[in-house]
Amino acid sequence: MNDLVRQHTALDDSDLEWLHLLVSEWQLLSDLSFADLVLWVPTSDGTRYVSVAQMRPNTGPTSYQDDMVGHLVPRGRRPMLDAALDEGRIVREGDPEWREEVPVRVESIPVRRESRVLGVIARNTNLLTVRTPSRLELTYLQSASDLAQMIAAGAFPFPNQQVDMDASPRAGDGLIRLDADGVVQYASPNALSAYHRLGLAADLVGHDLGRTTAELAPVRGPVDEALVKLASGWAPREFEVEGGDGVIQLRAIPLKPKGLHIGSLVLLRDVTELRRRERELITKDATIREIHHRVKNNLQTVAALLRLQARRMDSVQGREALNEAVRRVGSIAIVHETLSQNLDERVEFDDIADRVLAMVAEISPGKVTGRRTGRFGILEAEVATPLSMVLTEVLQNALEHGFGPGVQGTVEVSAVRGGSGEESRLTVVVQDDGRGLPEGFDPQRAGNLGLQIVRTLVEGELGGTFDMVPAPERGTRVVLDFPVRAEKQKH
Repeated sequence: MNDLVRQHTALDDSDLEWLHLLVSEWQLLSDLSFADLVLWVPTSDGTRYVSVAQMRPNTGPTSYQDDMVGHLVPRGRRPMLDAALDEGRIVREGDPEWREEVPVRVESIPVRRESRVLGVIARNTNLLTVRTPSRLELTYLQSASDLAQMIAAGAFPFPNQQVDMDASPRAGDGLIRLDADGVVQYASPNALSAYHRLGLAADLVGHDLGRTTAELAPVRGPVDEALVKLASGWAPREFEVEGGDGVIQLRAIPLKPKGLHIGSLVLLRDVTELRRRERELITKDATIREIHHRVKNNLQTVAALLRLQARRMDSVQGREALNEAVRRVGSIAIVHETLSQNLDERVEFDDIADRVLAMVAEISPGKVTGRRTGRFGILEAEVATPLSMVLTEVLQNALEHGFGPGVQGTVEVSAVRGGSGEESRLTVVVQDDGRGLPEGFDPQRAGNLGLQIVRTLVEGELGGTFDMVPAPERGTRVVLDFPVRAEKQKH
């Protein structure tokens, strides 16, 4: 619509915003009218109309099998469009049109914003299935007529009341028509069923909807006056009411077809099951976070016990082995701590990598500086846990075997994500400028525990490759490469 309006018309951005607001609401008019809607806007030179938007009804057959958006019609070919635009009134005169052997009643509704008519809505009703209307259909048609008059007067849609039509109740979900005093004139079967689920035992017709709704909701005083006012439809609002065994979502639309408040239209939907599932998900998320929190606490307790045991050991080798175990446990605890703060099983691994780097650097026998470049990005928990262990082992190996006591140096961790589609690859390089590898060293056959852990986790858990080679100038270069899921933004 933006492109068509800017290309063919003289409307400014504020006019375009009004049309967007109208289009976000007009599914309701289409459903209540049982009719197709096409929005026509005059071109800049005033010689033609361009169709910028189209809506088909959910409540009846369509009048247009083809897409009308983008069509241009010369002024004069459709006199009802001309009359609605020039005179600023709803035009209903004329005989039905025949389209592919289907009779179609055509009406034109001017779209007014303040004192100007921006365009015209052509309302097209398929008459092929016309029959004696029921009370529900009569209420729909009367409400549609009131909304059409409000559009022609510039009173609908409501400014600053942008509605998400995917989340808001629709006419078919449940509809209640109120008079000027908020008394129910008509309630659709779906609306009545929703109120029965709230605990209503009687019929709604003839009752004050605001007070009835407040009485069914949990008691917060003698009567919740705010809820009474909302449910009476005096202002355009969306709200939810919970009571009995149900939760219903309501949307109130004041009807002022001639500038005077004649009543309200209340759309409602039973969202009991939806809210129940949301609560279950919230409970599940809270449980998962609590589990990660407890695992982190337990791992920290294990690390503290190992640290205590290491202090009491006389064997230097035994003490070093326990200290290595403390660092391994600590790297896993960092992941669980991060997961305990998230709503999903994904973590931003850059923070974890920085904390692992800082933790391992504390045990360096020399004066080694650690730094990270690139981004690991968001990783699944099943990748983050083994990767944190691998990173701990590789860094620990670089600091212990690459630098002697008092030696200054640098260890750099770099990460690069590449690829496209559902899966990408993560390449991690850990490079130091230490003493380098001993002659004839084979990382695939080396038997120390740390490298065995790295090989097992990279090849088995991560499904990737691991290599350790001399750095281009000095030191050691470790390269990890494995597949990861394509990164998606966290919400």
